Amino acid sequence: MNIRTILFLLVAAAVALPLSAQEQRPVYIVNGERYEGDAFREIPPAEIERMEQLPADEQTIERYGSDASNGVILITLKYDSKAVFTADSLSFDRYVARRIKWDATDPVARVVYRFKVQCDGSVVLTDLLESTDGRLRRKVVKAVEEAPRWSPATKDGRPVETEHVLRVQLPEGRAMPPERAVILL
Repeated sequence: MNIRTILFLLVAAAVALPLSAQEQRPVYIVNGERYEGDAFREIPPAEIERMEQLPADEQTIERYGSDASNGVILITLKYDSKAVFTADSLSFDRYVARRIKWDATDPVARVVYRFKVQCDGSVVLTDLLESTDGRLRRKVVKAVEEAPRWSPATKDGRPVETEHVLRVQLPEGRAMPPERAVILL
């Protein structure tokens, strides 16, 4: 396990503390900007380049304010600006879902893919994380292949590859049925 993974797990563990301990959370600074609440949890670990914990000393409190009395965690991402799907005001998940013909009478189905936004803005599906219906999976792949390019993330003014997760569940607004289990006695 590398140091980045260990640091990320420590940060994630801090979030899981009881409510009274959460009041003692450090300040999170991501690429120079303060992240409020649990917003930093949305950052995929693979996109973290470096993490550094600053002590809760006078110098840190002077620079970051009284909130830093529990320390500061500096997170540097592999990019300066994140990739943006500019073709529509919807999220990429909803954009893809709305391109798929799936009747209300069809069963509720879900597909989850890990994907990369390449330096040229193209999308490449990398890992199928979940699929409850083969038809929906095929339709998601086709919709992604036909989707417009993204505006890629940049680091020092140059495009960089980033990783994301696509979640599509149709028909929209309906919950997945509970899994059936067989209990053997």
